Amino acid sequence: MTETTIETTAPDRNLAMELVRVTEAAAMAASPWVGAGDKNAADGAAVDAMRKLLTTVAMRGTVIIGEGEKDEAPMLYNGEVVGDGTGPECDIAVDPIDGTTLTALGRGNAIAVIAVSERGTMYDPGPCVYMDKIATGPEAAEVIDINKS
Repeated sequence: MTETTIETTAPDRNLAMELVRVTEAAAMAASPWVGAGDKNAADGAAVDAMRKLLTTVAMRGTVIIGEGEKDEAPMLYNGEVVGDGTGPECDIAVDPIDGTTLTALGRGNAIAVIAVSERGTMYDPGPCVYMDKIATGPEAAEVIDINKS
């Protein structure tokens, strides 16, 4: 019989899976507020959870597209540094709840959002009120048109 060696070092970290957990934490934190009529409380809970978990992610991130300016809490603000200070340098776009009114009213189709790119590669729209967006898999990219939604 051969002896099995068990690796005792920490498992490899996967940035994509860590970010899935970040959005999951934001959604779960907002869940008690679904249908409660308080979109600010839902957003605050999601922001707090997202920020807390982002501090554990192995990256050196800067929020390029956030929710607002530094003094307008509770928000992940443009220019905020996130991550644990190790790993790749990243540009980040976040929206802990896209659909706060939907959440407050107990309706569907709200989503927790995070996007990441290499440092210096994310488009910075500057201050803007709202940006239309659509997400699709690569199979549908050529047939989906945001202007027809």
